[in-house]
Amino acid sequence: MSSQAKVLVPGQAGCGPALVFEAPISFWGGIDPATGRVSDVRHPQCGECISGKVIFLPGTIGSSSASAVLLELVHAGHAPAAVVLDAPDAILLLGLLVAREMGWPTPVAVQMAAAEQPAFASRIVTVAADGRISAR
Repeated sequence: MSSQAKVLVPGQAGCGPALVFEAPISFWGGIDPATGRVSDVRHPQCGECISGKVIFLPGTIGSSSASAVLLELVHAGHAPAAVVLDAPDAILLLGLLVAREMGWPTPVAVQMAAAEQPAFASRIVTVAADGRISAR
């Protein structure tokens, strides 16, 4: 299975287990930046860890602090292997841009329609730097 996605923020290619979110999430208050775990007790993926996984987000719940949480995840070594978003989220993606400016290795972020994302569940997914997504 493969697909082509639009690159939103260039970064390192990533490979890992897919974590397909069932609902939008706020990184601020929803993801623990010290561990990479989903900490929002109301979220279906509560307790899951995003570190080293290819995360598929059908949406995000905005907060101006989301970029800081993603930046902290990158710095602490708990970032996802790649980020797949239904739609660009400028605030969230700012965390990756700042991490790149700091010289830290950052995962690639790409755009793929939410309707296509569930097909990648329970697979090992590779997201290439050019946006190619493949799964086995």
